[in-house]
Amino acid sequence: MSSLANQLVRAEKEEIARAIRTLLRRPLVSQHDDPAAFDLITKRRQPLIQWFDYFCGWRLVVEPRQGYARLVKVRSEADATRPARRHRATRAPFDRRRYTLLCLCAAELLTSPVTTIGMLAQRVVQAAAVEAEVPAFDPVRGEERAAFADALKLLEHYGAIIAMDGATDAYLDDEGAKVLYRVDTTRVIRLLAAPVPPTRIASGEGDRCGALTTEARYGGEEPTETQRNLWARHSLIRRLLDEPVVYRDELTPDQAAYAASLTGRRLIRRAAEEAGFVLEERAEGLLLIDTDATATDTRFPDDGSHAKVAALLMLDLLVSAGPVTAARLDAEATELLRRFPLWARAYQSDEGGPRLAADALEVLTMFGLARRTGDWIAALPAAARYRVDTAVQEDS
Repeated sequence: MSSLANQLVRAEKEEIARAIRTLLRRPLVSQHDDPAAFDLITKRRQPLIQWFDYFCGWRLVVEPRQGYARLVKVRSEADATRPARRHRATRAPFDRRRYTLLCLCAAELLTSPVTTIGMLAQRVVQAAAVEAEVPAFDPVRGEERAAFADALKLLEHYGAIIAMDGATDAYLDDEGAKVLYRVDTTRVIRLLAAPVPPTRIASGEGDRCGALTTEARYGGEEPTETQRNLWARHSLIRRLLDEPVVYRDELTPDQAAYAASLTGRRLIRRAAEEAGFVLEERAEGLLLIDTDATATDTRFPDDGSHAKVAALLMLDLLVSAGPVTAARLDAEATELLRRFPLWARAYQSDEGGPRLAADALEVLTMFGLARRTGDWIAALPAAARYRVDTAVQEDS
């Protein structure tokens, strides 16, 4: 093969790997928001579709004419560590009320390509009134308008609606605010990542959320050996792509057997290489390293929040002192706030130390660096990479 052909093959592999990591970080890529990334995904869509289907069991939908690509990610296990967040200053996670209004808004937006915020609010009022399990929506109340606006701003973020006149934030202070939206109904439909369409779920079915996420390709309660192996491959690689670290003691028996098999190890390495990750294999578990952080949605260490700074300091304690009690972490956080009275002002109040310790522990747990068992918190193996080594200089 000529040198030019080798360069072309290498360039194609690098583009596919970059597109995979881009979609892992942003499962919905819009031509309007990132034309370069969208053009790359469109250019390499066929191998991308095949890669996600083979290694993860995920469906990739690329719509060149409508200007978006949607990776339909489905998790094998429920996970609450990446909630939808409000697109306001606090970036607080969505609560149950905001998720409810988001679903009602999405359903009502399918009926018209153009609407106003007032018309949509009234349709949501009517929709909530006919659903016995849904609390009534009252746009007169400020907290209700705030929740409604947060749902709409998330839909704007995904390009499902576009404010053609006015701004959604105006609705926070004024129920009579005038905002005109254009609706991309196709994109609204694509937002829901569920193997089973909601219309196929019987209204009287008990676990409706579970029914939405049932993946028939794995055989249900009586899978064949082929289906078990397929589930083991997909579920394990999904976890590797989604979680900072995967510990072997957290795997199911089927996943553990697959990870230890020659075929499983070969395919995991191949998936990592083709996606541009560095696979780190240890006795305790596995993790994928993204050297250029293309697929990384949140980082650690990071000084972007007080909780992350505190988490790094407390991690040193966990690694050096072994398991400690929650009360010890609370005391350490309280002492930290005392030493730096101008830092972390949001925590400089009564019970600020325990709140800071709780938020820091949440960070460590999310990154797979610590685990709480009862009243005790212990560092996990991946935390060793953050150990502070003290150099000892001997007298000559």
